[in-house]
Amino acid sequence: MGGFFATANKNDCVFDLFFGTDYHSHLGTRRAGMATYGKDGFNRAIHNIENSPFRTKFESDFHEMKGTLGIG
Repeated sequence: MGGFFATANKNDCVFDLFFGTDYHSHLGTRRAGMATYGKDGFNRAIHNIENSPFRTKFESDFHEMKGTLGIG
């Protein structure tokens, strides 16, 4: 069973999305993903987290993603 985390901000939401999804990542142990929507359209990242924690897999994506709406 996994968990969902979503956020909507007037400014960039990736910081809140990253740490909110990281907090809930213990609920799902196989795959995790984040998706954002902003001026440039959709950005998404999906990774296998069976052998390593969420934070290490998504740190590089965190710096590249932008958007005001997000789900993880």
